[in-house]
Amino acid sequence: MSLIFRTHLEKFITIADEDFEEVMKYFEVKTVAKKQNLLEADQVCKYHYFVQKGLLRKFFINEKGIEQTTDFAIENWWITDNIAYEHKRHTSFFIQAVEKSEVLYISQDNQTQLLHVFPAMERYFRFIYQRAYAASEMRMKYLFSLSKEAFYLSMSQMYPEFVQRVPQYLLASYLGFTPEYLSEIRRKLIS
Repeated sequence: MSLIFRTHLEKFITIADEDFEEVMKYFEVKTVAKKQNLLEADQVCKYHYFVQKGLLRKFFINEKGIEQTTDFAIENWWITDNIAYEHKRHTSFFIQAVEKSEVLYISQDNQTQLLHVFPAMERYFRFIYQRAYAASEMRMKYLFSLSKEAFYLSMSQMYPEFVQRVPQYLLASYLGFTPEYLSEIRRKLIS
């Protein structure tokens, strides 16, 4: 039984012990080595991942052959290619462990069955999707309205542990600039 997932669920819904045990039967658990891919471009996206321990990232390889990070997931966060997952399509993304990680994962078929058997889980996933969408909207706003330096500063203030935890080159990719430029910003802020 996953105490981490149970605690997370109970932030959004109430669930009885016996129901939680049944809910867990729809999930599988996997330990992922650092730099191991859970999903690769051109694969059908079959799973939605919940991070119990560790750090994952989602990225694609752009036309110049450079990895572009679009999302991260730390403990208690979900990650997948939502469009490919919902429609059982091939993805253009990779999902990779940045650190050794432990994830719960669920297939789209199992999630559909889970929501049918436990309607409260529909409420839970609605909250999860709403929060993910809101975070995506804020990132887009920051990308288009703030200078690169202000965007980094904002991230540092809102999520200091996250900024310290993520390797600099991946954080730069997520923020939309080069690792060298991120180093320059950090040096400037220190002095």
